[in-house]
Amino acid sequence: MGKFKKGTKRGMGAISTASLPDIVFMLLFFFMVATVLRTEEEKVRVIRPEASELYKIEKKHLIRYVNIGPPMDNRYGTEPVIQLNDAFSGVAAIQDWVAKERLTLAEAEQSKMWVSLKVDKDTKMGIVTGVKQELRKASALKVLYSASSRERTGSEN
Repeated sequence: MGKFKKGTKRGMGAISTASLPDIVFMLLFFFMVATVLRTEEEKVRVIRPEASELYKIEKKHLIRYVNIGPPMDNRYGTEPVIQLNDAFSGVAAIQDWVAKERLTLAEAEQSKMWVSLKVDKDTKMGIVTGVKQELRKASALKVLYSASSRERTGSEN
């Protein structure tokens, strides 16, 4: 009976961390596969104009992009075209595009959708005005203009 002692407490055994690297790598691979980095390929050349008063939008998931500029591939010409998602489109397709893009958002956020115009700095305003008119018809009234940052110029007194 001397084998079993009452009253003496044994220390807790150490937790094995041998499987920890496996778990870390499984999480890493999961997030690499599940993350979408860029969903849209730009097919038009956009050299953004410069502006001094810029604001950064926090809720980027509410923004949908319209690219306007000359195609990168010269087979499509040199005149500015409109790119909606991954395809070239005309001004007439904008209302349908806005309706489809609204459906991709949650119902509570559909009225909060923004449309960002990425316009090449050498593009004439005629095509931009046509896009803005179609956005108004589609009730997409929150419009952003994408621009590059520059220093503010002006006279100081």
